[in-house]
Amino acid sequence: MSTDGPSINGTGDVPTVLVRDQSGRQLLCFLEQLIPLEGKDYALLTPVDTPVCLVQIAENENGEDEVIEELSNAEPILSIADVVLQEHDLTLVRSAVTLTVSGDLEEPDPEEYEDDELEGDEEDETDLYEMLIQFKAEDKEYGLFIPLDPFFVVARMENGEGVLVEGEEFERVQPLIEAELEDRELGDD
Repeated sequence: MSTDGPSINGTGDVPTVLVRDQSGRQLLCFLEQLIPLEGKDYALLTPVDTPVCLVQIAENENGEDEVIEELSNAEPILSIADVVLQEHDLTLVRSAVTLTVSGDLEEPDPEEYEDDELEGDEEDETDLYEMLIQFKAEDKEYGLFIPLDPFFVVARMENGEGVLVEGEEFERVQPLIEAELEDRELGDD
């Protein structure tokens, strides 16, 4: 079996959807579920490429790592991450919703981390992520981390493409989507 990136060939084709955000950035996703709500089709999606987050690593053991949410001012840091990733034949993509990494990347196995979840009394967000790379920029340590939990995207389907659901619309439809998914799971039993 080939592990050359995400493969949609083999036993069955997995449909993909291109999602756009308000800035026009795109993210190619696998279609996990299609949920009709309020006369519209909503899609629950997972990115084709590996989602990552940028983290400023604490300078000492007592400090806390900080996830960089606002990436608009982080371009100098991201360009250094680009160079480091290229050394591993990987590419950082500034996609809609999240940063992603494309290339031949071994996906983390969440079960591998369940056995040694907490060592001592350390309970922090790094237990939910696996470090992909660590690098220095602007005299600070940074890392790109892969979330161990599945990363889902909600989009509204329009003309065969997904429009990212954000803000008030997301707040309104999220509980409806969760309820529909619960109903579907109960129906499978």
